[in-house]
Amino acid sequence: MCGRMAITLPHDAMAQMFDAAPANDLPEVPNYNVCPTVQVATVTADGGARRYRPMRWGCIPHWYKKPNGGPLLINARAETIAEKPAFKSACRARRCIIPAAGFYEWTRLEDGTKLPWYIQRSDAAPMAFAAIWQDWGEVGATAAIVTTAANAAMAEIHHRIPVILEPSDWGLWLGEEGKGAATLMQATGEDTLQFHRVDKAVNSNRATGPELIDPLDV
Repeated sequence: MCGRMAITLPHDAMAQMFDAAPANDLPEVPNYNVCPTVQVATVTADGGARRYRPMRWGCIPHWYKKPNGGPLLINARAETIAEKPAFKSACRARRCIIPAAGFYEWTRLEDGTKLPWYIQRSDAAPMAFAAIWQDWGEVGATAAIVTTAANAAMAEIHHRIPVILEPSDWGLWLGEEGKGAATLMQATGEDTLQFHRVDKAVNSNRATGPELIDPLDV
């Protein structure tokens, strides 16, 4: 799964990279400890134009009576996304991209200790997470990151991995190039990512600062 990430790149650079028109109410960056329910910047496409716009991380299905009216849906499993009532409509018609510098994952020891890792692209490029979105009342647009079974490299840390899109995939995922986006919902290549242990300070959702992604001497 993906439950925490770092978004550190300037919005103007991200809007330029995705050739998207930026909104005026984007969340502050950098944020080295992005947690569920906060606003994140996303890329959507509609009518031939891309938008770089904020959404709440944590999809709220339309039948929820209140924002916390059910489970917090921060991830959508690629294997079941087309059948799950919470996601199947969005999977067909409301796909987006969430850019990030990297994300955190944890290994759990037998005694319950959680050891955090920071994962980023080996080529130092921004990550582009495949995601889906849903409007919900006064909350506005809400999003969930698509995950799939981990590749061999990531499986050393966790059995799930976010779907990470390459630039050549962006148009297809955003619905600009017709059908076939389902083929993109698979684990990235074995050499795409690199990862390192970080301090357990990031275990707290209140932790802040660039030192959260610094390699830990172990």
